[in-house]
Amino acid sequence: MRLNRILLSVVLVVAALVVQVSVLARLQLPGAVPDLLLLVVLALAFVYGHVSGALIGFGAGLLADLVPPADHAAGRYALVLCVIGYLAGLLKPESGRIRSAFVPLAGVAGAAIGSTLLYAVVGALVGDTAARHVGLGSLLFTATLYDLLLAPFVVPLVMAIARRTVNDPVADASGGGDVTSGWLASGTGLRIGGQRGGLRVKASRGRAARAGRIKGVRRL
Repeated sequence: MRLNRILLSVVLVVAALVVQVSVLARLQLPGAVPDLLLLVVLALAFVYGHVSGALIGFGAGLLADLVPPADHAAGRYALVLCVIGYLAGLLKPESGRIRSAFVPLAGVAGAAIGSTLLYAVVGALVGDTAARHVGLGSLLFTATLYDLLLAPFVVPLVMAIARRTVNDPVADASGGGDVTSGWLASGTGLRIGGQRGGLRVKASRGRAARAGRIKGVRRL
């Protein structure tokens, strides 16, 4: 990952964790707590891809595991967000931009359900059965509901900020297709790539025309 992406990811993850611990966790909502950290990881993974999404998810989850009032084994949420970040990054299109709002919303719903189930499974493996007292069904429903309600205010904003670290002015100027030929065409007015040798032919014709206009030049 580039330095600007790392710095931006750290700032957004820390800010999301602070808001989640100091504000959302104190709302005393029934069932689950709105997972702002999960939404930030998803939004960054949608823009940066699966590898960066996995790294960001692992770091964010490990930070959440260590920050009070964490009451579970360290590394448990890191594993969950690492998997979720990787899978969310697979939804990134080749163009780098998600055209439909359905994809992020479906990703949020899937991540809310998947993270809750994976968290419960890992908890069962390490002997943490706290989810049984709340009810897994209630956790799944409330986690999905809260995250879907919060997603329209968080995911588009984080994605818009993250895109500023990946924008390519050369690609934007070309409007797609071959970057080099598009940039040269916009700067010089020459068409390159449509016909082989087109640049060479046009350049030779230009030199011949200028030679004919200059008095005293002997034409061979």
